[in-house]
Amino acid sequence: MVTPNPTGDREKVVSKLPSWLRQDLKVRAAELGIDIQDAVSAGISAWRAALDGHSPVDTSGSASFSTWLPSGQWDELKDTCTERGIPFVQGLAQSVQTWMGAHPSPRYRPVTGICQRKVVINQKGGVGKTAVAAGVAQALAEDGMRVLLVDYDPQGHLSDQLGVEQLPPGTDSLVLHMCGESKGDVRDLVVTIESSRFEKRLHVLPACPDGFLLDAKIAVSRMRNKEAALERALQPLEKDYDAIVIDCPPSLGMATDAAIYYGRRRQGEGEGISGMVIPVLAEDSSATAYTMLAEQIESLRDDLRLEIEYLGLVVNLYDSRRGYVATSSLKAWRNLGDPRVLAVIGDLKEQREAVRKRMPLLAYAPHSDQSEIMRQIAREIS
Repeated sequence: MVTPNPTGDREKVVSKLPSWLRQDLKVRAAELGIDIQDAVSAGISAWRAALDGHSPVDTSGSASFSTWLPSGQWDELKDTCTERGIPFVQGLAQSVQTWMGAHPSPRYRPVTGICQRKVVINQKGGVGKTAVAAGVAQALAEDGMRVLLVDYDPQGHLSDQLGVEQLPPGTDSLVLHMCGESKGDVRDLVVTIESSRFEKRLHVLPACPDGFLLDAKIAVSRMRNKEAALERALQPLEKDYDAIVIDCPPSLGMATDAAIYYGRRRQGEGEGISGMVIPVLAEDSSATAYTMLAEQIESLRDDLRLEIEYLGLVVNLYDSRRGYVATSSLKAWRNLGDPRVLAVIGDLKEQREAVRKRMPLLAYAPHSDQSEIMRQIAREIS
């Protein structure tokens, strides 16, 4: 529905938008100090000017949305939607997404020009490293950052969960680049996650089963400063991204040393930007594993005189119904103080469902509690 403004300059448009997109638009416009009507108008102009339009947006559950547009622009949008064979609601949603993609949140604009490095790490398996790494990377990309998600675990759970093919054994891979044996370009290994929520800002460097040999290959190599192997391999990519998130393997070996080294605070980099994100469980065995990891981090910090920051803990798969062990363990994690607890994630079904569908969580269930928690963690560490 269109209602003319008495002045004739603008007309009120009543349509529909998904609730999550309306909320994102409201927040982004407020962050940038832009009127929503101006943001929508600019988005429509940009979307109509794009020859290939825009990736489809999930408009299920759309609710009423109204704004003021320059006279005639709504008719122009409808004409373009008709030409492209899509509903008006879809065209409006794609226009808003176009504007969002071109206007990232100011919270994530790099200040130092140094690519942020988030190392999601714990040598204990089953604590949710992959879910946290993927969720944080998705949240950062959703909010405007260019993000590379590195599947550093040769088991390849991250690649599998996001529907990305692992690199075949014996072919070019991160392992070969780390060991100085590759003759290719590491950029050629990167895969784009195709989802309208991320606007081609989320990329994955897939796993390769050859990674099971990485510790041994680093140990016998003649490289100097072996701890810098991961940094040397990823350095050509850093200029293309605002953040790189590493999903580490459950190991205390040299590959983990390289990941810790990569996440150190570099000269000129602010505090609380790069460092370790440690998923844990509310149980005694997780506390023991954390102690071993902390000793490895402190040993590297002391031996190499590095500034290594703990960005925080994520208590995952928490269920208070498990009784005293769970509740007392959570209290103990919180009482550590440093590192702080960034979030507590319940044993929720949406992540498991997203894995089954081989989809990013924030694309599969963008309004779920688990997605909101991932956004919270991303805000806390950026």
